[in-house]
Amino acid sequence: MAYVDSFVLAVPQENLEAYRKMARKAGKVWMKHGALQYTEWVADDVQPGKRTSFPQAVKLKEGEVVVISYAIYQSRKHRDSVMAKVMKDPLMTDVDPKSLPFDAKRMFWGGFKPIVSL
Repeated sequence: MAYVDSFVLAVPQENLEAYRKMARKAGKVWMKHGALQYTEWVADDVQPGKRTSFPQAVKLKEGEVVVISYAIYQSRKHRDSVMAKVMKDPLMTDVDPKSLPFDAKRMFWGGFKPIVSL
């Protein structure tokens, strides 16, 4: 069974194209180092909830949109190996956090193991 990393963040609408370009480059880094798949998704039908929701989780502001992404690996061990390489890749280490087209402080992520796979 596979292992998945997922990322959730808010991107200003005006920065969406810059984010897409950055995400394409990042995805190529993940794939180069062994991820089985890397995908980014922009919210299309995401509403604020009464208690919790994607917009609330990222403290969505006016003019922003929620983006989620995921990378798929063979296993947790495979993911740990890929991530170690990704974090050392010059395309990742040379990024100035102030130049990102989103507020990284409102981004969250985690690794997930499957409980159902059809």
